[in-house]
Amino acid sequence: MTLIFERSFERTLSRLVADAKAGQNFEAWTFDDRKSRQQAERALKEKGVNARIRSAYKPLVNAFVEEIDLQDVAAIEIHYPVHPKAPDNRFRLEAYPLAAMVENRKITFAARTDSDFHYDVVLHTNAGSAHRLKVLVPNRVHIDAAGETSVSPTGWLVRNGGVIGEPLRTDYEDLFEETIAAITHFDWGSTEPYFEELNIRVALPAADEALPVADEVMSLREALHEDFYFSLLEFFQKKSGRPLGDRGLKPGQIVPQILQSSGDVSVKVQTQPLSSRYWDGPEQQIETATEPLAARQIEAVLNTIGGEAFETVTRSGRSVRARYVKGRDAAVMISGGQHANETTGGVGALRAAQRLVKVEGAHFTISPLENPDGYALHQRLRQDSPRHMYHAARYTALGDDLEYRTEENAGPYLYEKKIRFQAEKLSGAQLHVNLHGYPAHEWTRPLSGYVPRNFAMWTLPKGFFLIARYHSGWAAQAERLLDKVTRHLGTIPGLLDYNDRQIALYETHAGETGFRIINGFPCLANIDDRHTVPITLITEYPDETIYGEAFVDGHTAQMETVLSAYSSWQDIMASS
Repeated sequence: MTLIFERSFERTLSRLVADAKAGQNFEAWTFDDRKSRQQAERALKEKGVNARIRSAYKPLVNAFVEEIDLQDVAAIEIHYPVHPKAPDNRFRLEAYPLAAMVENRKITFAARTDSDFHYDVVLHTNAGSAHRLKVLVPNRVHIDAAGETSVSPTGWLVRNGGVIGEPLRTDYEDLFEETIAAITHFDWGSTEPYFEELNIRVALPAADEALPVADEVMSLREALHEDFYFSLLEFFQKKSGRPLGDRGLKPGQIVPQILQSSGDVSVKVQTQPLSSRYWDGPEQQIETATEPLAARQIEAVLNTIGGEAFETVTRSGRSVRARYVKGRDAAVMISGGQHANETTGGVGALRAAQRLVKVEGAHFTISPLENPDGYALHQRLRQDSPRHMYHAARYTALGDDLEYRTEENAGPYLYEKKIRFQAEKLSGAQLHVNLHGYPAHEWTRPLSGYVPRNFAMWTLPKGFFLIARYHSGWAAQAERLLDKVTRHLGTIPGLLDYNDRQIALYETHAGETGFRIINGFPCLANIDDRHTVPITLITEYPDETIYGEAFVDGHTAQMETVLSAYSSWQDIMASS
């Protein structure tokens, strides 16, 4: 192990209370949960200071949760700023999921022509009057860790009834910036991978606050995990000479662990060796599994499928296991777990395989857990906060997206990707059904521009949708496949209504989805010769962080997609 950085930070709220003098009233915006801010206000009151401490993270949503009374309000107007250095809908996005929080009241969003950091809110009452108020949304324009210009939420202080105010350095921002600086100034050498695991262990006294909308939650700890992880990916992308967003980067496994403390704020950064263990939970009935399956259960169920076993190994030495069931049908490859924090796909793949193996002539391969190193990390991180997205578990222990490895560019690091090449060689499949998921609640990077760079389309959930990628000359088959599969999915009780609700909320806060709607389901279809199989059908279910019945619904939709795609493929190939 190599220690890179370790430090404790004075808590911003403690400093505000300690420095306050009787009669010196103020308003402040900090990165703290509601309970902590209210405790600080009470301590200030005892010192003779009237203070209002608001959240610097999502201040408009917090204003409606904490301050704005909607009794007798019939309609709401939100006028948001547009800053030239941020996406046009940035502050409309930051208001999410307000449209679903105001119940049946009409809410409209309109862009202002200026870039001043505040929202103008107009509350129209049932009696016909209108109340206007201004909600400050403190931001700063800065160069972020990737060397890009960002507009990011920041701490703020307004003294004694002033209007303009001044920046307030916060523990949250200092911890992030000093830690990033320590890591980026460390000598990592010049060869990928740079480490086995880079562990960033943070103690932060910030409790999550669930919102009354689906899986939505305000979490400063989850947001910090996401910002650390992707900021460091961007740093290593630039260090390696790759473009931002390059998924072939192999820095090693970056692991931010943001743990809730009782009051202290601290960070410890060190390299450490990879582990090869799993943090398995109890065995479940696969048909009704309410959380991600234990790795040992995935292997046990896979063994019941029969057929020919094949496998490969990962960087840590874990096994990637798969099965080939040989039959007369047109072969189909089925996979899950490429991005290991997307957890419904593997369950859906196994459930589908259990049914397909009973079909006479069935011909398929199944690899339900393509990224076991990422899956084990997801298990490990979920011990602390199970409802966090944990994108650090998305990629492999090399730190890359296994899909972007090829036999030409992988060098000695083909590892997990071998399973797909073996599946294709064994089966000769021309269709790959690749089961994925994405965040079930809002995904943000508050200290690097708020909207996740290169992942803006994924920042809000928008229902279950499909992506078809195909080689030149295969468009007709891909379109027929999308039509048949979406027709089948439309028969699943409640799924279309679920999609409609999520899409409507998405469009209110983000604008058009950019998808085609096929039989009620959002779809994307495009030529992509990167895949070696002629057609790849990708599912995207908003599953990161869901449990219980929502999880069952997710892996059921994944299973039905596989079964429908398999059946449809037989018809398509028979008529080709």
